[in-house]
Amino acid sequence: MQPNDSISVPRRSLDVEDYIDILRRHKGWIFGPFLFVLVATVVGVYLWPDSYESKAIIRITPQQIPENMIPSAINQALSDRVTAMQQVILSRNVLTTIIKNFGLYKREQSRMPMEDVVEEMRRKVQIIPVGVSSGNSRNIPAFQVIYSYEDRILAQRVVQDLTTRFLDESIRNRTDATFQTAQFLQDEVNQAKKELDLTETKLAEFRMQNNGKLPDQVEGNLRQMTALNSQVAFLDSQINRAQGDRLKFQSELTIMRERLLALKKEPEHVIAQTPKSEKLYEVEREVAALENALSVNRQRFTETHPDVVATKDRLEIVKKRRDEIVKDEEAKRAAAPNVKPVNTLQVREQREVEENIQRIQSGIAALDAQIEQHGKEQRRNLDMARAFQARIESAPLGDRVFSELLREREMAKTKYLEMSSKLGKAQVAKEMEARKQGELLDILDPASLATKPTDPKREIVIPIGAALGLLLGVAIAGAREMKNTSLKNLKDVRAYTQMAILGSIPLLENDFVVRRRKRLAWLGWTTASLASVVVMVGSVVYYYAKQV
Repeated sequence: MQPNDSISVPRRSLDVEDYIDILRRHKGWIFGPFLFVLVATVVGVYLWPDSYESKAIIRITPQQIPENMIPSAINQALSDRVTAMQQVILSRNVLTTIIKNFGLYKREQSRMPMEDVVEEMRRKVQIIPVGVSSGNSRNIPAFQVIYSYEDRILAQRVVQDLTTRFLDESIRNRTDATFQTAQFLQDEVNQAKKELDLTETKLAEFRMQNNGKLPDQVEGNLRQMTALNSQVAFLDSQINRAQGDRLKFQSELTIMRERLLALKKEPEHVIAQTPKSEKLYEVEREVAALENALSVNRQRFTETHPDVVATKDRLEIVKKRRDEIVKDEEAKRAAAPNVKPVNTLQVREQREVEENIQRIQSGIAALDAQIEQHGKEQRRNLDMARAFQARIESAPLGDRVFSELLREREMAKTKYLEMSSKLGKAQVAKEMEARKQGELLDILDPASLATKPTDPKREIVIPIGAALGLLLGVAIAGAREMKNTSLKNLKDVRAYTQMAILGSIPLLENDFVVRRRKRLAWLGWTTASLASVVVMVGSVVYYYAKQV
């Protein structure tokens, strides 16, 4: 009995018996999708190629020398450097080389362009940091290199190649960075040296053009002029003193000349005496000359002056030699008493007067030379004092230009010293990298050889597929039940007609037809189940046979 379509009647609430009836009526629509999805999942998951995952761990070894002693030339964070190396290693050229070297993705290369194959491989390569704390993710102690491929041997070899490339790329990056840093600082030092030399040249030219007139030389000029004036006054006093000594010597010379004339007019007295030898005469002349020189030196210098001391020492030596000669001659006279007497008293006094005259003349000549020398020095000092006076009076007013040149020189010098210091540190860092004492990458765990496939995960995929098939069947059964609005039992008749039911007449069908329909249904479902089992078992057997 159908309800009136023009009247909207709400559905009654279903109970457990209703749900059991629904399952009984739509059991084929529930079991069919479940079986189909299960078979498809099992066949697909066992026909899908296995994927083996190989892993390697690369450790970051920090710099061996403390950074407070030798700072590193690389200030980029390690995580950023790893990311940069990852971009280089996973670039199209590198991955294409790896694919061709190891013969990867042959099926994909036959049906896809190389760009897609490279992108497929890039998705299979993973670079994962290891042991990163949540507070500081820029410093990582190690990272993993993971690659998945259907051949576990090739997967291991690819990971080995990737780790080697990481190590080589790290060494190359650090070497290039330190070399470029040192080269850059060398260029900066050269440029700073050129600027310093240019500033020094400008300052030197300014000093040459304004020598003696510079602002920082005024005080020195004053001191020099004062010292020269004092020296001029001292030389003037020395000249006056020498002129007085010369007048004294001139008077003595006049007296000695008069005495010599008087001796020449006096008669000679004969004295029985052995004449002096020529050797003794020469020694006495040398003694007289040294005494004259000592007198002159004492007038010019003090007793401790080196010239006075040397003259005195020499005079003592000559006197000792004279005494020895005198003793020798006296001994000879004693051995030969019959010597012819000679008058030598007057001759001796005459010689002494002549020696004194010669000594006085030498002293006068020395004083004349001293006066002339002091006069020259006095005139030279006066000229220099006048020159310093002229410099002081004509000092330039360009203090600002000189100050700017000094400031430029100091700035250029400071920059040069700073760049030189940085260059020294960069060269030390370069040497440290050359000796492998800087930050290094080394393999903590080598590439692993997988023993079990990582994909597909059959123990997870098959239950999920069965659950999805069952859910699909239940959804179809629910949809069919919602679409069917006919009255299915007495509860529907009572709920929708609101009439009292006196009795019900069961549906009468031919028993043979009913049994035949049931046998066909069981036969069909049994055949389908057996076929499904055969297909699933065949896919499993094929999988394991291919593995062997």
